[in-house]
Amino acid sequence: MSSVGTPDPNSGWLSEEELAETRRRLPLLYVEAIPVRVDGLGRVIEVGMLLRASLEGAITRTLVSGRVMYGETLRDALFRHLEKDLGPMAFPLLPASPVPFNVAEFFPWPSDSQFTDARQHAVALAYVVPVTGTCEPRQDALELTWMTPAEAVSPGISADMEGGRGALVRAALASVGVLP
Repeated sequence: MSSVGTPDPNSGWLSEEELAETRRRLPLLYVEAIPVRVDGLGRVIEVGMLLRASLEGAITRTLVSGRVMYGETLRDALFRHLEKDLGPMAFPLLPASPVPFNVAEFFPWPSDSQFTDARQHAVALAYVVPVTGTCEPRQDALELTWMTPAEAVSPGISADMEGGRGALVRAALASVGVLP
């Protein structure tokens, strides 16, 4: 319990019940990060993809992703999720501007959007984030695979991506001039 006038440091967290109710009523804000390695000129030479087991037992590829908590800046949310998924030694280079390369809308039903999330309606701000350190996936990730940009957008890899995120990777690489 916090004292009067002292903000609750965990006020951005919802219980499982509160989160389920919120997901039924409101779109949630997420950040998506495409981890990349760059050469000395800042050109993307590798793209990092997380390998995970879905709740149904399928092996899928995904990106660093997570909710933005109440009172949390976009930069803080990006950093928190990058560290959570890639480990504390990943050393991400967060963008100087909080402007994303894409805004992705995820729906739990068929829609005009190419992105889906069976749990909820969500809006994700997507960023390309160079990482310079050693990545050791944590949480529910089985591994982090580094691929060339061409491999990352190949039909086989795109088909393995959750919720249409293959299209997000393609847009990310186009935004940094790697793809036409």
